[in-house]
Order: sequence, then C-alpha cells, then structure tokens
Amino acid sequence: RSKDEIPHFYVSADVDMTGAMELRRQLNESAADDGARISVNDMVIKATSIALKRQPKFNAFFRGDRLQMNPSINMGIAIAQEAGLIVPGISACESKSLMEIATASRDLIARANNGTLRNEEYSGTTFSISNLGMFDVDSFVAIIFPPHAAVLAVGKVKEQAVARDGQLAVAQMMKATVSVDHRVADGAEAAQFLVEIKNLLENPVSLLLE
Repeated sequence: RSKDEIPHFYVSADVDMTGAMELRRQLNESAADDGARISVNDMVIKATSIALKRQPKFNAFFRGDRLQMNPSINMGIAIAQEAGLIVPGISACESKSLMEIATASRDLIARANNGTLRNEEYSGTTFSISNLGMFDVDSFVAIIFPPHAAVLAVGKVKEQAVARDGQLAVAQMMKATVSVDHRVADGAEAAQFLVEIKNLLENPVSLLLE
C-alpha cells in the first residue's frame, strides 16, 4: 500500500561517525554499571529528533490534500521479530536527552521482545528509523510507514579509507538514506534535512546540548 500510494524518492549521504563513536565510548565507559548504554541507533534517533525540530515538515502526515503538522516527535523504531517487522515508538523525543532516549529505547526493545507493548506505542509514531547495521548491511532504502512523510535507513558503521586535507586517513563511516513522500517535500528539502542529520552526527557534542 505504501509503495502504491506514496510517490517515494531517495536521498543518501555518507556520515563520518568517527567522533560520534569516540563520544559514545567515553559516555558508556563513564556510565554507572546499571545505567543505559548508548547505542549508535540512540545517537541517530537524537540527531534525527533535533533535525525534525528544525524541519518539522518531515514530522508531518499527508492527509488528503494537506499536511497535518505534528507537535510531538514520536520516533518509530523498526524491530525485526519472528512474526514480522513492527515499528513501535518512543514518544516526545523532542524533549528527551540522549541518555533518556537510550533508556527509553532499551525499554521499548525489551518490551517488544516480551510482548508487553501498549497499543499507543504502535499507533502514535510520526517518523521512523530502520537500522540494519547489526546485520552487517552497508546500505539500503526503506519503505515509508503510512501516514509518515519519510523514513530514515542507516547501515553499519565501518572503517573506511577517506581523503582529508589531501591525505589518506581511516574513518568510521555510515551510509544513511532518507525515503521521502514527494507530495510533502522536494529533493532539495530532503537533502537539507539529511545533511542536518549528517552534520549533527559529525559534530556529536551537539547531541548533548539539545
């Protein structure tokens, strides 16, 4: 239904996650033994939430011939289970810190696996993220989850040779692809949105400031 009714288009970018991975390591090393461990996906969720606050069109729903703007950013996380794919969500990500997102994400995944999710966690999402990095996938494109306006797909973070100031270096790189409803945004707007996420992840201290 999504592919039949929604005119999809796709924009991709390479994200240098070197700084983000180092920040994640430092935060996890300094966390209490019983504290939530920050995952790569938690950082992606936080960066996307900040980008959605700055570009709220991508957090909207296309209803009939108009956009329904959503005041809250409820982030759907694609979770693969034996029975199929589910997309439960973390509510009010616009007001959650990176650590709060990590705690909520861990809780959501645990309850998805033991079957104790609430109905509103399935139905109240406004944007979604699909991460196949744990399956050793470099990149892919995701199908928009109606009535969302877009979905972000991210692959694994891997060491890769890059050119910096004319010198060869090794960086931790991740491919990100946003699928967008063309009725909601055009290619230039989608590119700006994806670059916003890229810039936040490449300057990871910004994830701790909002």
